[in-house]
Amino acid sequence: DMVLRARVMLLGANRRVVRGVEGLWIYRLLTQVEPEVYGSKLAYVLVEASASPPVRELPGQRLALLDEAVAVATALGAANPYRAKVLARALAARRELDGRQAT
Repeated sequence: DMVLRARVMLLGANRRVVRGVEGLWIYRLLTQVEPEVYGSKLAYVLVEASASPPVRELPGQRLALLDEAVAVATALGAANPYRAKVLARALAARRELDGRQAT
C-alpha cells in the first residue's frame, strides 16, 4: 500500500523531481523497491535537503543526510547513467561540510 501511495504521489506531483520532505519520503520508499530507478533522485534530494534552511545550521543532521546520499549513490550500479553525477555532487557537498567544520 505504501509503495502504491508513493507512486501515486509521484505521478500527482507533475514534476521531474519531488523535493523536500515529501520527496525524501517518496524516494526513500521507492529506492527500497527499485534502487536503480529511484536511487539517483533520492541522492539528489538528500544533498538538496542538507542545504535547506531548517538543516543548514545543524551539522549532525547535514552530515547524516550527506552520508546517506553518498551511500545511495555508491550503491547504484556502474551502468546507471546518473551514478557518477549524483555521487560527485554528494561527495562535493560532504567535503564542503567537512571544510566548514574544520574552520
